[in-house]
Amino acid sequence: MGAGGKSTAHKAGHAIQRPPTDKPPFTLAQIKKAIPQHCFERSLIRSSYYLLRDLAVIAALLYLAMTVIPALPAGPPRLAAWTLYWVAQGCTAFGVWVIAHECGHHAFSDYPLLNDALGLVLHSWLLVPYFSWKYSHRRHHSNTASLERDENFVPQKKAELAWYASYEPYVEGNPVGRLLLIAVRLVLGWPLYLTFNSHGRIYPRWANHFDPYGPIFSDRERALVFVTDVGLLAVWLALFKLASAFGLWWVVRVYGVPLLIVNAWLVLVVYLHHTHQALPHYDSGEWDWLRGALATVDRDFGVLNHVFHHISDTHILHHLFSALPHYHAVEATNAIRPLLGDYYNFDATPIAKALWRETKECIYVDSMADAKGVFWYSNKI
Repeated sequence: MGAGGKSTAHKAGHAIQRPPTDKPPFTLAQIKKAIPQHCFERSLIRSSYYLLRDLAVIAALLYLAMTVIPALPAGPPRLAAWTLYWVAQGCTAFGVWVIAHECGHHAFSDYPLLNDALGLVLHSWLLVPYFSWKYSHRRHHSNTASLERDENFVPQKKAELAWYASYEPYVEGNPVGRLLLIAVRLVLGWPLYLTFNSHGRIYPRWANHFDPYGPIFSDRERALVFVTDVGLLAVWLALFKLASAFGLWWVVRVYGVPLLIVNAWLVLVVYLHHTHQALPHYDSGEWDWLRGALATVDRDFGVLNHVFHHISDTHILHHLFSALPHYHAVEATNAIRPLLGDYYNFDATPIAKALWRETKECIYVDSMADAKGVFWYSNKI
């Protein structure tokens, strides 16, 4: 397949084909022109409605956890109720996570100070380093699909694989090994990325999101990384006080388990939007911003599309116009799809099946003889 060609990337039954990798015949300005102008308008009232709605659901679920669930008979009824609480609270809290993420992109309102203050509070509550992640995430948007400069889920080139990588296909190809890998990734992937830059961009020394003097941050960013750390310490102190008053197990049940679900959703969403055999990656000689922004895929999370404020089914649009608020994202995506044509990637594969498939098939990237500088996922060592 030539750099601008289109080739089947999967066996029969796989959802999408490899898109063209030539420079698109349209510009970002033309894409923007195709979107109704009102889609770019941010409404503080409307954004606040979605946030308050989520917070009201979280408060109602918390009330049930504190009053109704403990009154249920011990055994299966109470366990089932706790399970439902954990799932519902984790999903709703991830919706809040997405709104805080919008604050970082200044898509919540027209007021940058309000956006950052609110984002700091919401993300700190979810133990997310707001400004630290805002800065690295901004560079992810600036360098999407660049093998040298992207910030997260950066794949390895086949030629650069470590010696033990030759065993990876046997792990991912084995159902038990693959299931274990998925479990570790969903449970530990987010804290490992924040603390050790796991699957992140290669830096000359240890990089993490808590060190203001780390290589991720510039001099002008360091002060707000300090502010971020103070916010996280405040939340940890509050959790310690709650554990002292109500017990550690109470905090784990009410807060800890839903937070694990939030983190799992985050890893799953990011992984599936940037990991697919039909998504190209580019080296520094071939990469440009527009092709990088288009090198992601929209996914269908069903009813959770609404719970997650459409971060999943409008992700390509989000990479093109990150300040566009989520409540206009579906309309804007529908407006640009005809213009993007083959450059638009959508995969309707059920999420569990897609995760299972991508974990097996996407181990490293390699270029093809007739498309130097363009790399595709593979699992054939």
